[in-house]
Amino acid sequence: MGDKNLMEYLLEILGLIEHQIPNKEKRDPRKECCSVIGLFCGCVGDVSPSALDQNFLDRTLTIIHVTQVKMASVNSPKDVLCLFDVDGTVTPARLVVTAEMKEFMKKLRTKVVVGLVGGSDFHKIQEQMGGDDVTSLYDYVFSENGLVAYKNGELIHKQSIKEFMGEAKLKTFINFCLKYIADLDIPMKRGTFIEFRSGMLNVSPIGRNCSQEERIAFFEYDKEHKVREKFVSILREKFSDYGLHISIGGQISFDVFPKGWDKTYCLRHVEGDGYQKIHFFGDKCYEGGNDYEIYMDERTEGHKVTSPDDTMKLVREMFFSS
Repeated sequence: MGDKNLMEYLLEILGLIEHQIPNKEKRDPRKECCSVIGLFCGCVGDVSPSALDQNFLDRTLTIIHVTQVKMASVNSPKDVLCLFDVDGTVTPARLVVTAEMKEFMKKLRTKVVVGLVGGSDFHKIQEQMGGDDVTSLYDYVFSENGLVAYKNGELIHKQSIKEFMGEAKLKTFINFCLKYIADLDIPMKRGTFIEFRSGMLNVSPIGRNCSQEERIAFFEYDKEHKVREKFVSILREKFSDYGLHISIGGQISFDVFPKGWDKTYCLRHVEGDGYQKIHFFGDKCYEGGNDYEIYMDERTEGHKVTSPDDTMKLVREMFFSS
């Protein structure tokens, strides 16, 4: 019965009752139970208790119990977790969240459990989410794909790429990237080409110090010239024995981290919390994008969005339409 939806359970009850009610109505002490069945199913008139053998009653009550459990699951905010990517999903890329989105997420928390999972470090995510204590506004905050994890306001996990790679390999990889960027012929370069985070490296051909206007200009240039895509392809070939995963995210950079440390990493922090369903919302859900792995993971129900407005539209349809 686990695969049936609520309507199918009700139809099964109605079908059983229809075949059990005799032409001549009789009554016995089980009428209260049958009245409940009748009311639950929305039957017109009484259900005859004498016609219902014990096996039928047991089956019916079992169906009712399972249905009630499913109804409780649907209506309980603690059974559903919604995880949101940050850049391009909850906020425009590297811009601050709008007041409308903050209020929307606040309302959503009355319906379901809500978490953020981003590739940026914790301070950048907090800055993007309005500079408030983001861990008090969301049930989970997973920065660096969950390599730094907060639950109910408390730090519960922190991972280190330096410990995984070792200083020698880390230095070799960084030196190669810096030399490659130095020889790269692109319209502009600024500063902070490699950002060292707790659980990953973030590499930006233009440099993370670029202005918002320069960021957009590079993003458009990159769409045509595939600067990041070519860079990533070379790194994957050159360092194939390093056990690294490299994924393009945002508008100006790509992330480098050990294989298995993509956004699916955050799921280990919620697996024991008893969720019936985990929804994930992200914009980089294509292969090679930094939302792809968690979007495709069998533990989640993935939803591709194109902007914060698109996110709100989809979530409204899912949780606020009734």
